[in-house]
Amino acid sequence: MALSKHERVQAALAGEQPDRPPATMWRHFYDVETTSQGLVDSMLGFQRRYDWDFMKVNPRAQYHVEDWGATFQYPGDTAQGPTPVSVPISSPEQWDDLKPLDPHAGSLGEHLASLRAIKQGLNGEVPFVMTVFNPISIAARLVESDDVFVDHMRQHPARVHAALEVVTETFVKYVTEILNEGTDGIFFATTSWATHDRLTDQEYDEFARPYDLRVLEAASDAWFNILHVCRSHNMLQPLSDYPVHAFNWDTRDATNPSLTEARAFTDLPLIGGVSKETLYRGLPEFVSANVRAAIQDTNGRGFMVGPSCSISPRCPDANLRELNKALRG
Repeated sequence: MALSKHERVQAALAGEQPDRPPATMWRHFYDVETTSQGLVDSMLGFQRRYDWDFMKVNPRAQYHVEDWGATFQYPGDTAQGPTPVSVPISSPEQWDDLKPLDPHAGSLGEHLASLRAIKQGLNGEVPFVMTVFNPISIAARLVESDDVFVDHMRQHPARVHAALEVVTETFVKYVTEILNEGTDGIFFATTSWATHDRLTDQEYDEFARPYDLRVLEAASDAWFNILHVCRSHNMLQPLSDYPVHAFNWDTRDATNPSLTEARAFTDLPLIGGVSKETLYRGLPEFVSANVRAAIQDTNGRGFMVGPSCSISPRCPDANLRELNKALRG
C-alpha cells in the first residue's frame, strides 16, 4: 500500500527506503508574494497542482529585513525578483542602532498569519516547513551589498557581532512562534555565505556558526529541520555536524559534494538530485534522468527528491509533471 505523505517523509528521515522517495519543489510567485493572502494562495495552489510530499513555504526573501527598514521594488516582469531600493545601514556606526524586532508585528507577524492559513489549507495531510535565513544572511541584507558587509565584518568586527546578536535574538523568538503556528520545522538557509567563494572556514566559524546554532536550538523541538547550503564551493561538509534532520544543496554542482560523496561524511537524509537549470532549460527526459540517477546514487534510502535551490518561475509545467511521473512510475 502507498504511504501517506507524513509516513513517506518520516521513513526517509529514518534512513529507510519508503514506497518511493518523497519529493518537493519550491519557487517564488513574485506577482502575489507581497501580501499574506497572495503567499497563502500561491503556496496552496502549487501544492494542489503537483501534489508534493512536503511543502517548503517560499516567502518573499526580504521578509527577514523589511521591519528593520529595508525596502525593495518589484519589476514589471513577474518572473523576476525584487531589487533593493534602500537599506537601513549605510555606515558601520549605524550597526549600533539596530534593535530587536517584535515577532508578532509588521512583516514577521504577517508571515505568521500566512503560516496559520497554510496549515489550515493543508488539513494535516502535508508536512510543511518555513524558510528562515541564518543571521549572517539577514544582517548582510541590511547593507548595500555582500561586499560592503564583508568589509564591515573585517574592519569593524565588534559592531557586526553586536548586530548579529540583535538579529539572532529576534529570530530565536521568531522561530519559536513559527513552530507555535504548527509548522513541522524550518528550512534554514545560508544563502550566499556558507561558501568558500565568500568566507574562509575560520570567518564562518566566528561570524555565522555560533549564531546559526542558537537559531537551530530554538527549532530543536521540531521533527523536520532542513539545512540548505547554497552556492558553489559550499561548506556542506564543515556544517554537517549541525543539529538538523536533513541537508539540501546543489548536489549536481561539480564544486560541491555529490550525493555519493556526502554519504561518506553524514548519515543524515539528503534532499536534492535535480538541477534547477535542468528543470528550467532541459527536456522532460533530462529531468527524469536526474531523478533516476539520484535514486540510484542513494539506493532510495534516506533520500528525498528536491531542487538545488528555488526553481525558476519559468520552469515548464511539462518538466515538473515529468518529475512526478518518474517517481510514481
